[in-house]
Amino acid sequence: MKLIHTADWHLGQTFHGQERHAEQRAFLDWLLATLEARRPDALLIAGDIFDVVNPSLRAQEMLYDFIVEAHQRLPQLTIVMIAGNHDSGNRIELPAPLMQRLNTHALGRVSWLDDGWLNAERLLVPLTDADGEVRAWCLALPFLRPAEVTGGTAPSGDETDDASRNTYVTGITRVHQQLIDAARERRAPGQALIAMSHAHLHGAAVSEASERPIVIGGEESIPASLFPDDIAYVALGHLHRAQQVGEERIRYSGSPLPLDFSEVAYPHQVVEVTLDGEALRDVESLPVPRPVAMHRLGPATLDDVLAELDTLEDTPDLPRERWPWLEVRVELEAPMPDLRARVDAALDGKTLRLLRLERRLPRVAAEDAPARIDLAALGPRKLFERTWQARWGEPPADDVLADFDRLRQDVLDNEETP
Repeated sequence: MKLIHTADWHLGQTFHGQERHAEQRAFLDWLLATLEARRPDALLIAGDIFDVVNPSLRAQEMLYDFIVEAHQRLPQLTIVMIAGNHDSGNRIELPAPLMQRLNTHALGRVSWLDDGWLNAERLLVPLTDADGEVRAWCLALPFLRPAEVTGGTAPSGDETDDASRNTYVTGITRVHQQLIDAARERRAPGQALIAMSHAHLHGAAVSEASERPIVIGGEESIPASLFPDDIAYVALGHLHRAQQVGEERIRYSGSPLPLDFSEVAYPHQVVEVTLDGEALRDVESLPVPRPVAMHRLGPATLDDVLAELDTLEDTPDLPRERWPWLEVRVELEAPMPDLRARVDAALDGKTLRLLRLERRLPRVAAEDAPARIDLAALGPRKLFERTWQARWGEPPADDVLADFDRLRQDVLDNEETP
């Protein structure tokens, strides 16, 4: 059996205020062609399908057009997708009854039965081969919000005490254990177990700037030990850097496109997984072509940056929507009011789109000059930490940061229209 694992599409993302529909559609076209050439039995999409909980109509059209086209080209292909922390679980599940007619399973939330046990049945998706025989089971775990995993009542006989039962990590552990137990009971000999989750695992490498903390400060990451050895493959989403976590069978596919200038050097890919009965046989990375180039110049002096700019290839035949994105970082010894004008002059006539110009001034003591803050580069969490430090003379404690992360996630979740 063959699977394709991908994640973190972030459809509808705006990049420093610019739309990226052309890039995202180019990726989806490439993925359709790859599916047709490789002919996998299943496509696993491990969350953050959209960039925001209220995606644009165009972003939703891209997803649903892709699903319809994939089904037309490969009617036997099973698609399983889960919600990530950028997605609305309700929105992902809303068209689920219609998508099931296209052999697509959309899981946005977990739910609990009246007896306090996880409703595992709805999270287990059978994966069939070309002959229609069930060869594997996908344990599809959408992003787990605290209210979903701490709100259920543990069944009688559970040895954990009330305090630990209501913690986020304990709740996540319970969900994984109950789902894995249900999958073990359901599968027949020779059928593989495939886990798909949107989470931050201990030891995994995060991006420099583009990944939002999952939920709760230091409690956001979970151990890879939640996935026992009889799980043949773990398809992860959330972290944009493609990587394995400890074992070959536990992998982040990474995002198919760079979502920030800090991700320019990442290998962007999807992962092809081949199973042999219950076991993993092979894993192959399939590089995703980059439809729009992305350049990050500096940090360096203005002269060095302009010299580097001159070396960039100019492609005048490209349509504007395919012009490369550009970030310029300039180190200054003193303020330079005409910096933007000088950079713009160097770009005149070039098929480049300057999205960000960063000025790096010499470090000065706080008493010599007021602090300069680039809000776009800093982000809400760092801004909060700096504000707290300035107000109280010490950094915020871990529990304060945890409260801030909870409140921010609540605000982001409530952006969704009821």
